Amino acid sequence: MGTWGMGLFDNDGAADLLDDLAAMPVDRRLGAIRGVLSTAAAERDYLEAPEGGMAVAAAALTAAARAGSASPAAPDLTVPEPPPQLAVLAVHALDRVLAPHSELAELWGESDDGAQWRAGLARLRAELTGRTD
Repeated sequence: MGTWGMGLFDNDGAADLLDDLAAMPVDRRLGAIRGVLSTAAAERDYLEAPEGGMAVAAAALTAAARAGSASPAAPDLTVPEPPPQLAVLAVHALDRVLAPHSELAELWGESDDGAQWRAGLARLRAELTGRTD
């Protein structure tokens, strides 16, 4: 897995997404994020690690934009405020990343840091749903 840490952006898929978003006009970025989230959420077979990493990064960018802040991983990347439906889609994508038949979940499940990675995704999911418990 092209991963160098447990952070939400510490993998090849996330880095590719950030590069793609930086290269496009600001007004097209939400559409690209929506596309990444939709692809992951709709996958019914096997979700490959790069797509899972991109979905996690897209969800994190959505959460940051909802909070009116820049992502710590991409402070110079402007993402317009997303509609509430995008946060719902981001939650569905995260659920798919954590579900069976997800390469990312399998790989982290084999890691000593898997529980910590899952906890980070749970915090992100809670941020997207507005739950603090």
